[in-house]
Amino acid sequence: MAAIDLTRNPLGTRSRLGTSGLSPLQRYLHLDGTLLTALLLVALFGLAVLYSSFGENPAQVQKQLIRLGIAFSVMLAMAQIPPSTLRRWTPWLFAAGVVMLLAVMVLGVMGKGAQRWLDLGIVRFQPSELMKLAIPMMVAWWLAERPLPPNWRSIVICGTFILVPTALIALQPDLGTAVVTAASGFFVLYLAGLRWRWIFALLALLAAAAPLLWFFVMQDYQQQRVLTFLNPERDPLGAGYHIMQSKIAIGSGGLFGKGWLNGTQAHLDFLPERHTDFVMAVVSEEFGLVGVVQLLAVYLFIVGRGLWIAVNAQDTWSRLVGGSLALTFFVYVFVNAGMVSGLLPVVGLPLPLVSFGGTSLVTVMAAFGILMSIHTHRRIWSS
Repeated sequence: MAAIDLTRNPLGTRSRLGTSGLSPLQRYLHLDGTLLTALLLVALFGLAVLYSSFGENPAQVQKQLIRLGIAFSVMLAMAQIPPSTLRRWTPWLFAAGVVMLLAVMVLGVMGKGAQRWLDLGIVRFQPSELMKLAIPMMVAWWLAERPLPPNWRSIVICGTFILVPTALIALQPDLGTAVVTAASGFFVLYLAGLRWRWIFALLALLAAAAPLLWFFVMQDYQQQRVLTFLNPERDPLGAGYHIMQSKIAIGSGGLFGKGWLNGTQAHLDFLPERHTDFVMAVVSEEFGLVGVVQLLAVYLFIVGRGLWIAVNAQDTWSRLVGGSLALTFFVYVFVNAGMVSGLLPVVGLPLPLVSFGGTSLVTVMAAFGILMSIHTHRRIWSS
């Protein structure tokens, strides 16, 4: 069974409506004040880091501020939708996402060597971002009304829900997003009580499939990233340049850092992608180990708050989805921190609420909107 059992209702089985335990913020705006405060704290810190990484350019910070406004608005909108409504929409949302992924293969717009975007004229977006929400919602939708832990039939069906979109995303190619989407679906299965023998079988299957993935699925640049991860010094001025400069920035920050706006690796243009994938290196250089630990502590608090909301949700679907979304956010942070420090291959995942960008940011905040909806639309249970 899972370490945190989200398949049982800890508060009882019968319910009645009630709002006496909710604050005005929760009752009228359906926002969790504790979680919102932590998210705003990271977002404001991210704006300060981006101001430095962009060479004190306020115009770029204003662009990110607009993106944050849109993302928090999406979070607010998602928080107003009751979990019961989201659950009813789940199959249609998942089907629409798969159709759009297929459309990307035919009509998608190329960019940076990948075919990931759909251009509708008014808006250009990545359907793969939608699947970060649709996959865990769909897996939870299937498991919610069935006996748990899941039997082999449910595991196979849920595996199909996970693998088909993940394969379509990997073929774009977008390995980072494929990893996150697959993880989001797996977390639902794990929290539903997936037995360890199935987990070990999955790991053995992945190990056996690794040669096939290397020779027939992974692109040349993806293979280079893995080889660079194993030995960045093999091409210090080419493929290994990013990670070596990132390590230099992290090491030069020391314990307390060089101070805000005083990072030389970023300001002298030694550090590539310093405002997107490698923004954590800027944090480390300017704020040191102490600053990085404090940022990671806030991230862990956000994950913990999300898991607390999931544990206290009052139906199986909400508990499984909430737990998956919280753990998927942890994957974002873990993978980004791992790749900038050379502990993981570079897969192009941004640091949530800090990295410059819009599409992934909106998806992350939509996930927190769902978590807040689960928390603030809850009922008061009586035994």
